[in-house]
Amino acid sequence: MHKPDTENDDVRTIGERVERVSDSAHEAWTQTRGAFSDLKDAIDLEGRVTRHPYGTIAAALGLGYVLGGGIFTKLTSRIVRLGLRIGLRVAVVPMLTDQIVGLAETLARGGTSAAQERGKGQPGSKAHEGSKRHEGSKRT
Repeated sequence: MHKPDTENDDVRTIGERVERVSDSAHEAWTQTRGAFSDLKDAIDLEGRVTRHPYGTIAAALGLGYVLGGGIFTKLTSRIVRLGLRIGLRVAVVPMLTDQIVGLAETLARGGTSAAQERGKGQPGSKAHEGSKRHEGSKRT
């Protein structure tokens, strides 16, 4: 009676398993490398850095700040508040200034609006038609 060599069978199956795992890991590594290569080509990171170096640095700093958990901090709220304050001054103040100047000009003219003033001499306006009628009555 010959006893089967189970130890040899275990080595063969473990060896086969290790080989299969190694092949799977190699295949996964190859696919991952291919995916990163495709991503690198799509993003064109090197080209962006060459064309816009300061913008790339600013984007990297911002991304690092966000990923580092800096969104919900006091510093971020101060920065946002300052940005809103500056943005409102840049956007709203000139618009309000124009409105106030227009209102002051209207009041200085005695209450006639700038649109009425502009429309006085234009054909088709009521002021123009009234002046035509007035001129017509003078001629007859």
